[in-house]
Amino acid sequence: MIELRDLHLTLNSSAGPVKILRGIDFTLTDGEAVGLVGPSGSGKSTLLGVIAGLERPSGGLVRVGGVTLCGPDEQALGEDALARFRRGRLGIVFQSFHLIATMTALENVAVPLELAGRRDAFAVARRELEAVGLGDRLGHYPAQLSGGEQQRVAIARAVAPNPALLLADEPTGNLDQRTGEAIIRLIFDLHRARGATLLLITHDPSLAAACDRVVHLRDGRLVTAPAGSDVEG
Repeated sequence: MIELRDLHLTLNSSAGPVKILRGIDFTLTDGEAVGLVGPSGSGKSTLLGVIAGLERPSGGLVRVGGVTLCGPDEQALGEDALARFRRGRLGIVFQSFHLIATMTALENVAVPLELAGRRDAFAVARRELEAVGLGDRLGHYPAQLSGGEQQRVAIARAVAPNPALLLADEPTGNLDQRTGEAIIRLIFDLHRARGATLLLITHDPSLAAACDRVVHLRDGRLVTAPAGSDVEG
């Protein structure tokens, strides 16, 4: 599902070049759940952005779902091609929800489907919101929903196209412990029920341990870390 080879990303700053990712080699197979952990600033969210086609690497190979986003011997996909790649293939859940404040829960889930050409967009959105326990919140706006409810809307939006790959970036970071535990259970239930591949970024080693395997990122490199090591981020 994911293949990264010698992946680098360097950004320019007033102090000079800053190396964010340094020679990442990584594979993730179909249906697998992988937890990605590491200290703050280690490059976790940047790596997820590269996999989603939201960040352009400085070099290396990025292949996701059989599509080569960029490679040493191939021209990188343009923005339009990247948007088509993400449509229906990827579901992304962010820490800060990213819901549109002027749209209801139903509209937040349905409109992306509508833009993708789905004629049954609102029926699918209703079904997905009911599946995450929000059947009675369809007409509510984000400001009228709790943090946990907003994240449930975001999850419904992410899984509505039935993507093969689900990316979750600190999905419980803005939630209290009890609500966060419910959200994680929901994500894993959807992962198992739909057979989607899951890449979960988290600072919580217990959440990462619930995945099939855990990878550690430090200073832009994947490392082998002993059990119980510091993975706060």
